[in-house]
Amino acid sequence: MIEKVKEGNIFHAILVVILLLGVQTSFAQMDESAVGAIRTVVIDAGHGGKDPGCHGASAQEKHVCLSMALQLGEMIKKKFPEIKVIYTRDKDVFVELNERAKIANRNNADLFICIHANAASAQAYGTETYVLGLHRTESQQKVAERENSIIHLEDDGGAKYKDFDMSPDAIIARQIQLSVFLDQSISFASKLQSEFKYIGRFDRGVKQAGFLVLYKTTMPSVLIETGFLTNPKEEKFLSSPATQKLMAESMFTAFRKYKNELEGVEEEVERPTIPSNLSEEIAEEKPEVVATKNDVVFRVQVETSESKISLTSSRFKGYKVFEYNQSGLYKYTIGSHVNDYSSANELKNKLREKGFQHAFVVAFVSGERINLQKAIKLAEN
Repeated sequence: MIEKVKEGNIFHAILVVILLLGVQTSFAQMDESAVGAIRTVVIDAGHGGKDPGCHGASAQEKHVCLSMALQLGEMIKKKFPEIKVIYTRDKDVFVELNERAKIANRNNADLFICIHANAASAQAYGTETYVLGLHRTESQQKVAERENSIIHLEDDGGAKYKDFDMSPDAIIARQIQLSVFLDQSISFASKLQSEFKYIGRFDRGVKQAGFLVLYKTTMPSVLIETGFLTNPKEEKFLSSPATQKLMAESMFTAFRKYKNELEGVEEEVERPTIPSNLSEEIAEEKPEVVATKNDVVFRVQVETSESKISLTSSRFKGYKVFEYNQSGLYKYTIGSHVNDYSSANELKNKLREKGFQHAFVVAFVSGERINLQKAIKLAEN
């Protein structure tokens, strides 16, 4: 058994070396003047036609994505007329996943931007941007599986993908093969998340998962999940023409910063102006959600005391607090995040900046505090 494991490790080491040598050779053959310049951008509006994608009470992912994709493309064309902008679709039509990647590859695109909307519980919110890689949580895996599942709507029912290898080893090999592009993808994804956060969107981070459409492309590529249509407030945000424009402007700002970075241009990039009448739609504070019996509620603990403290005490700095008793001590928490550890952790960081230096996240099920790591796993499922 040990000998077989060793043989497997040797095989993987040889594979890595071969792939790295191949990448070095291919890049050495490239004209240095071509590296870093952006000449062609392919923008992919997710879903379309017979594939509506996810939906809320009325909004459909295919329409929301197309609106933002077209606006982003027009912004790039207007500012940089020398850049060729190609859409995988510019109307409500169905395009196979394989073809979306082929469009980018055929046109030797320098950047592939895939725009989607997300689906989860009615409480989930925020934006996240993906690059190709191995999922690290079950929720990331579910996002990839949902987006990949549209292959069953293709004419052959997805038969062309039957022998397609999306195993962890294959994805790692692909990452190594395109390692330079992966670094650039992460750079662009980080800039996108930064700009979304600037306009008030909750930052769910840069993540990795095995998206077919990203696996097939041979250039820096990202997949943006702009928000959750299954959350009524998020649906309202993503359905509004004004906020769709704001999201597209944020993507464009990130694109300009990424382009400048690649091309060594020093420029102060102006960020979009947030209209005052949109403050309600993009506010960071979220309405408290009533948890059901099996939900995990994450809160941020800020105070522990042997005696009761008034809930309106000045030491809570005006925040609404929740009191619970454990081991004879009175403990006080802020916030209520149902099945959403990320937002609770974000609140923890915010509260530390506000002076609650020892704030930390705690979790409850049916009013009883439970182990945090166990709670995170329960929430992901």
